[in-house]
Amino acid sequence: MRRRAYEDELEALNRDILRMGSMVEDAVRASVEALAVQDLYQAQTVIDNDPVIDGLELGVEQRCVNLLALQQPMAKDLRLVATAISIVTNLERMGDHAVNISEVTMRIGNRPLIKPLIDIPRMAALSQDMIRGSLDAFVSRDAELARATCRKDDDVDATYEALFDELVGFIITSRDESVSTQAVNLLFVARFLERIADHATNIGERVIYMVTGRRETY
Repeated sequence: MRRRAYEDELEALNRDILRMGSMVEDAVRASVEALAVQDLYQAQTVIDNDPVIDGLELGVEQRCVNLLALQQPMAKDLRLVATAISIVTNLERMGDHAVNISEVTMRIGNRPLIKPLIDIPRMAALSQDMIRGSLDAFVSRDAELARATCRKDDDVDATYEALFDELVGFIITSRDESVSTQAVNLLFVARFLERIADHATNIGERVIYMVTGRRETY
């Protein structure tokens, strides 16, 4: 009976983490879409929904406490609980970065964008893919999927570096203060997306440790 309760709580934990991950992924997508089309209402919606993500983090932490209380913890159980807590901590920070991106959109407002957004949506798509991959690896206990997901961070970093150089060029060469100010804001967006990918990598690394008991860094 006790084992059955443990398994039920574990299934609920998986559901809550996936729900939180889905909300974070949607927030990242919506924040970048709002920036691209300058949809201030959508940007504000991302900001307003952030407390829901924060609440899910607290709920998962409570489930982790319940899991430890249901049976005498073994090494594998402790790694699972530690991984779950690490996952929701990283997801919560990703949600904060989606809010940061939306706040940039609010600052830019309806002023014309200084360049077509190509690299930023690409970084967002890669980051969303990494979020999905790292969470799928957690649910399926798949260390190899976690490794493959972590390796995708190199593509995000390469895109970020190229975009960084381009936007710094705007800042250096433009005599229009509004152009250089927007370039700085877009640099912030690129940095937030790069950090989101880093958090997804953190999740992947924790999944590897959970499954194998060995630490790997990417």
